[in-house]
Amino acid sequence: MKRIIVGISGASGVELGHRVLEALHALPGIETHLVISEGARDIFRRESDADIADVEALADHVYDNHDMGAAISSGSYMTDGMLVAPCSMKSLAAIACAFDDDLLVRAADVCRKEGRKVVLVPRECPLSPAHLRNMLQVAEDGYTVLPPVLSFYNGAKTTDEQVDHIVGKILMQFGLPYDKFHPWEG
Repeated sequence: MKRIIVGISGASGVELGHRVLEALHALPGIETHLVISEGARDIFRRESDADIADVEALADHVYDNHDMGAAISSGSYMTDGMLVAPCSMKSLAAIACAFDDDLLVRAADVCRKEGRKVVLVPRECPLSPAHLRNMLQVAEDGYTVLPPVLSFYNGAKTTDEQVDHIVGKILMQFGLPYDKFHPWEG
């Protein structure tokens, strides 16, 4: 059983987190732990047709972002890592500084300090120097920075196909397959 924490923070593109949860839900032997920031809840209402209750139903465990006593806030609670998709610049800055003011940031910090994989999917365009410095900081600290960059080698013709590609790249970081991902084959 793989235990993966999924964070969804308040950047445009919450659908990325939703689609990753769908993909993980479809895989056998995966236990998911979900934490959604308040900003992400607002973005779901503004930008997505998804009902937040349906998104939460895809996870095995759902936590309130203010529950600092949650299992995932402790390094002694074993997980295989965490992903934050999308990762807002606010969350990225907090993660870069280990400013553990909420559960999403605390869980990322705990995973990293325990040597576990943490994948951040930053969503902002264009990037300011501060954003770039924070990305460099987290990369130097061992986080994987995986911006949702468009790909053209895979023949994607629709937004859904582009999102599938990003979901596949995220899952690949955890050694997990995704049947809608078409890797480069030369």
